[in-house]
Amino acid sequence: MKKKKTLVLGASENPSRYSYLAINKLRANGHPVVAIGKKAGKVNDTTITTLQEPEEDIDTVTLYLNEQNQKQYYDYILSLHPKRIIFNPGTENEELSAIAAENGIQPMEACTLVLLGTGQY
Repeated sequence: MKKKKTLVLGASENPSRYSYLAINKLRANGHPVVAIGKKAGKVNDTTITTLQEPEEDIDTVTLYLNEQNQKQYYDYILSLHPKRIIFNPGTENEELSAIAAENGIQPMEACTLVLLGTGQY
C-alpha cells in the first residue's frame, strides 16, 4: 500500500477528539503525518505545530476545523498542491470544495477514520 503523507488540520492533543484518533490511526497504518492545530503539542510521535510551514509531497489534507476556521488556511492548502481534501463530518464547505476542484484537488466528503478502517484510504 502506498504511504500517503497527510496534513491533519485542526489537530488536538485531546484523546477524545477525532483529529487525535486520526493521527494515531494514520501513523498505525504507516502514513507520515503533518499536524497543525490551535495549540502546539504532541500526539505520540507526531508533533502538532501552529505554523503554516511549507511541506513537500502532501497527498491528503484531512480537515477537523469548521467552515469558518478553514478560511485562514485556504492559501496554505492550495500551496501544498495535495491530491485531495477530506472534509470530515461537520467540516463540509462548499466554497473550499469549489476552490479545490478548480485547482485540480479532489474534494471528498468522508470520514478519515472510516476510510482507514475499511482500507479505502
